[in-house]
Amino acid sequence: MLRRWLKPMEIPRLYFYVMHVFLLLSIAGFIIWLTGNDSSLRRAFSSESKIATVAHRGASGYAPESTLAAYRLGIRMKADYIEIDLQETKDGELIALHDETVNRTTNGSGRVKNMTLAEIKALDAGSWFNEKHEIYAREEYVNEKIPTLREIFEAFGKGTNYMLETKSPDENPGMEEKMWALVEEFDLIDHVAVQSFSQESLIKIREWNKDIPLFQLLWYNRPAYISDAFLAEIGSYANGVGANFLRIDESYVHKVKNAGLLMYPYTVNYQVNMDKALRWGVDGVHTDYPDRFKEVIEEELEDAGG
Repeated sequence: MLRRWLKPMEIPRLYFYVMHVFLLLSIAGFIIWLTGNDSSLRRAFSSESKIATVAHRGASGYAPESTLAAYRLGIRMKADYIEIDLQETKDGELIALHDETVNRTTNGSGRVKNMTLAEIKALDAGSWFNEKHEIYAREEYVNEKIPTLREIFEAFGKGTNYMLETKSPDENPGMEEKMWALVEEFDLIDHVAVQSFSQESLIKIREWNKDIPLFQLLWYNRPAYISDAFLAEIGSYANGVGANFLRIDESYVHKVKNAGLLMYPYTVNYQVNMDKALRWGVDGVHTDYPDRFKEVIEEELEDAGG
C-alpha cells in the first residue's frame, strides 16, 4: 500500500549540470595542483617497481662487497639490479671487483691486471668485512672468494637483473666483447643494463644492441653542472646518467630528466638522502642498503595514500 503513495523524486536537470561542472572543476584543480608539484605527482602515480633499487656491489652494507654473498643478499632484499664492477685478470678472465687492486678487500695485494685468476681465487675476500663491520660480521664470510662474471651468471641466471660496469676498458681492450659474449651465452640480454665512465665503451655496446639500457657515469668534485649540449650528446647513445649524489641537486635531476634521460644517482645510503632523492624525482638509486631504500619507497607510497 505504501508504494502507491510514493512518487519518484524528480531531480531538476540543472542539479545534474551543476554537479558535473563541480566534479570536472575539482578534478582539474587536483591535476593542476599535482603538476605544480612534481614530487607530489610522482608519489601519487608511481609504484615501487617504477623506481629502481640498484644493490651497489650487492647489499654491500651487510656483506663483503662484490661477492656472491653480497649479491645473494641484494636479491633477497628484492633489489631490481645487482651492480657488478668488472675487472680483467692477467689471463683475461672477467671478475667482480671495484678496485684496480685487491689490497682493500682481500688479504692480498697487487693489481688485478697483473694477477691470474688462480692467484685471485686464493685470496680471502670476506674477513676484512668482519673486522671492519663487526655488527654485520658472519663466520660464513670468512674466506669468501672474488667471483667471476660467469660464476655470477651461473648462480643467479634470470632470477635478477644486472647492472654491469666496464671498469677501465681503455686498459683492458676487448673487455666489452668478453662481457657481451657471456651475456649472450646465458641469454641475459633482457636482464642486463650497462654503465661506464667511458663514453667509448658505451658507444661500442650501443652499436651491438639498440635496446639495452646504457648509463653514462659522471663524477663531480664540486657542485654538479651539466650543459644542454653534453646532455644531447649523452642522449645519442645512452638512456640515462649516473652521478655522485652528494654533488647534485634537484635542478640537476630535473635538467637530466627534461633531456629525456633517466637519473640514477650513486651511492645513497642514508634514509634522509633517499627521501630527498625520491622528492627530486630520480628514477633509481644505487645503495649499499637496498632494504632501507625499499622502506623509504613504501613510506612515500603510504604518505601519498593518506
